[in-house]
Amino acid sequence: MKKLTVDEFEKKLASIPEEEPDEWDLQMLETIEKETDKSRVSLEEMDALRATQDYSGKISIRVPKTLHRDLTRAAKQEGISLNQFILYKLAK
Repeated sequence: MKKLTVDEFEKKLASIPEEEPDEWDLQMLETIEKETDKSRVSLEEMDALRATQDYSGKISIRVPKTLHRDLTRAAKQEGISLNQFILYKLAK
C-alpha cells in the first residue's frame, strides 16, 4: 500500500464530506441543553455525558473511495476481512 505524505493525507481528509449529526448526537445535545439551560456545551460536559453511555463496539466513518479500495486490497493480500485489517491497523 502506498504511504501518503502529510500533504496528501490532509488533502484526502479535506475531501471527505462532513457528516450531519445523527439521532444520538441530537438527543445528547437536547439533554445537555435541558440540564444546563445553555445553548452551548463545553467539551467536558459532552465527555461526561458520553461516559454514561454504553458503547456498541461499532464505528462508522466515511473515507475516500480510493482509500476504501486500497484498504480492501491490502486486506485481501493478508487473507483477512476488511474489518479485521482495519482493527489490526488501529490497534498498532
